[in-house]
Amino acid sequence: MEIPERKRLLVRFGENLRSWRINGGLSQEELAHKAGLDRSYVGGVERGERNVSLINLVKLARSLGVTVSDLFRGIEDD
Repeated sequence: MEIPERKRLLVRFGENLRSWRINGGLSQEELAHKAGLDRSYVGGVERGERNVSLINLVKLARSLGVTVSDLFRGIEDD
């Protein structure tokens, strides 16, 4: 069964976020604290369960020291 496009994009974005977080040596809790977000929210984004808002995208990118476009890199590739 093929994964719907919306879910696939959310999962790919979450994978990117997780990769940047791990490469930055941060736990979900540490990233959430730096970004002013709840840890469960960050976990939901990483699992592709949450559709993150623009404001939270900027918070996450700044907390990781990357650009918003870095977080989107490759999500449309198959």
